[in-house]
Amino acid sequence: MKNDKIDIALIFGGKSAEHEVSIVSAQNIAKTINRKKYNLTYVGINKSGQWLLIGEQEMFSLKSISSQEKTPSEKAVIPYTRNNKFYLKIGKVEKIIDVVFPILHGPFGEDGTIQGLLKLYNVPFVGSSVLGSAIGMDKDVSKRLLKEAGVPVVKFMVYKKNQKGEISFEKIKKSLGAPFFIKPANLGSSVGISKIKIKNEFIAAIKNAFSFDNKIIIEEFIKGKEIECSVLGNEKPIASIPGEIIPTLDFYSYEAKYLDENGAKMAIPANISKPLVEKIQMLAIKTFETLCCEGMGRVDFFLTEKDKIFVNEINTIPGFTLISMYPKLLEKSGISYSKLIDKLIRLAIDRYKKETRLKTDR
Repeated sequence: MKNDKIDIALIFGGKSAEHEVSIVSAQNIAKTINRKKYNLTYVGINKSGQWLLIGEQEMFSLKSISSQEKTPSEKAVIPYTRNNKFYLKIGKVEKIIDVVFPILHGPFGEDGTIQGLLKLYNVPFVGSSVLGSAIGMDKDVSKRLLKEAGVPVVKFMVYKKNQKGEISFEKIKKSLGAPFFIKPANLGSSVGISKIKIKNEFIAAIKNAFSFDNKIIIEEFIKGKEIECSVLGNEKPIASIPGEIIPTLDFYSYEAKYLDENGAKMAIPANISKPLVEKIQMLAIKTFETLCCEGMGRVDFFLTEKDKIFVNEINTIPGFTLISMYPKLLEKSGISYSKLIDKLIRLAIDRYKKETRLKTDR
């Protein structure tokens, strides 16, 4: 920490199918963060897994992080710890980092992998720790835990790749009805998702979902509104006002979430009754706590025409693009984009301080 500024490493990109979205989220954080409070170091992870220094000017024109760097030794970033301080080494230059802000969506970033690495390096980081991240990423495990806690979830079936021969359209339709959704179990941002209405669409959708994960989840289709609610905090999380997603296409696709400003309409706040608002906020916080999440999370719901609520999933590193619901919902709840970043960094530091007080030996 120099000149009373906090040194932040913004880590983005990554090896997942959400690489490009992660870059857009990082660019928006970089544009909005209070430069009087924070020094920023940009660390981009390319699709090969290399950590590379991204310059300030390059940052805002970046669309993808190349795997073929001309001078990798000059741009390669090496993380390490010395004397209980976390460093990034770039060439011959060393930088002390106070807090890491991982804005890595999907596998290898949102699933507990980088969180475990950062815990080993003994550095504060924004968002859920290892357990909450891993649980939140796995739609199968998270739904089973929510069901056990009495949180309403849609009917679902799970298959692993070695069970591929057991999956049949007729069996799924009998259990879940039609249409239904086929999804990779460990991916976000609507990547690899298909809405199946007829048998002819089934085989290709199964193949597509298994191309992203070795486990897939098949879910009942719920006719109704898609509601989202942002959660912020550690031990005492708060919930935002809920908002409604109104897709202009068949469902809320990857493109509609992140790339196409006309891909969906957003109603903030959602046009629902006060008792429903309060119930959704209560369920959002219960979901967040049941799944051991910290820092931030966006909880997605289905609301039927008869006002029945189902939790769809949680996103532990939600999007921070200009059309992302997580910051928009909190902004409408009275927490600006810049203030939200401040709070997330403070939550990371507070958790770290509490963890460092714990004994590590007898």
